[in-house]
Amino acid sequence: MPIDITDYRDIFLNDRPMMDTRAPVEFVKGAFPGAINLPLMTDDERQRVGTCYKQQGQQAAIVLGHELVSGAVKAGRIEHWARFAQANPEGCLYCFRGGLRSQIVQQWLNTEAGIDYPRVGGGYKAMRTFLLDTVEQASTQCDFVLLGGMTGTGKTEVLAQLGNALDLEGHANHRGSSFGKRATGQPSNIDFENRLAVDLLKKRAVGVEQFVVEDESRMIGSCALPLALHKGMQVFPMVWLEDSLEGRVERILRDYVVDLCAEFVGVFGEAGQGVFAERLTQSLSNIHKRLGGERFQRLQTIMQDALAEQVRSGSVDLHRGWIEGLLREYYDPMYAFQRESKGARIEFSGKQGAVVEYLRERAAR
Repeated sequence: MPIDITDYRDIFLNDRPMMDTRAPVEFVKGAFPGAINLPLMTDDERQRVGTCYKQQGQQAAIVLGHELVSGAVKAGRIEHWARFAQANPEGCLYCFRGGLRSQIVQQWLNTEAGIDYPRVGGGYKAMRTFLLDTVEQASTQCDFVLLGGMTGTGKTEVLAQLGNALDLEGHANHRGSSFGKRATGQPSNIDFENRLAVDLLKKRAVGVEQFVVEDESRMIGSCALPLALHKGMQVFPMVWLEDSLEGRVERILRDYVVDLCAEFVGVFGEAGQGVFAERLTQSLSNIHKRLGGERFQRLQTIMQDALAEQVRSGSVDLHRGWIEGLLREYYDPMYAFQRESKGARIEFSGKQGAVVEYLRERAAR
């Protein structure tokens, strides 16, 4: 008997391995954490079958599909599916709606490879709806507190020390500012939402009902926060993280210059330092209009000199010049205004140790 499973909560809480049988183009648009794309049809095959369906109807499309995926092509795909199923006996397979494609894969695995493998009833669409509902429910049912603070105060460091934190920038693979692009790309918006939902689901499953999130705008790079969560962030209480200008300059130097350059070298090899330099100068150019011509030119010159010195000697000392200038003249006035406008919501402020202690005590109440 074919096995269908619809306990989506169990699938995500236990990280059950998932075989996604949709076409690659569908998978790239959005998938679930850890899912592997082993499609029934390639993009081209799917397109041809879809065209046939529109022109000649379902039965003709099914016949064409079986013609396209037959013989050695069919045998090769069954071999890949069987290998996945044998390596992941606790896993499952799915297609978009839990329909014909996953039924065929499940049937062929049974008849051709002797493997009874469960498929997800409702497929990708039902699991995606479940995750969207998870975020929506948490946004209204749970207690949230925002972590705010000037640029470079170490908000991500605070989140890393808390068991009830949601690292939105981590899920988005972006640091959140104009300079926040990483060496590796961002996930699709659907993937970002799915990662966040699974994180929420797992934390709530172990009893977490109060969450700490960094105060963010709607967009984190190219990823948009779920609307329900973003709306809530306009009224959630806030804790404000403080640090000295010197401490913030040093932290930004480490995170956005030393560590980020190393990240680019790790990804791009010998070309990494050059790619890093291009990314850094482009980030400054992206806020050219907001900086104004004179200030942009001055900070750009300092940055270019710092990058040249970094290549020449390995020293990063000159980078402190543009970092401090950018903080004093651009970010700090902007954040000072934000703090004033959100002042009524700030229930505690202090340096990193005090903020971590306060948030831990708050969660224990």
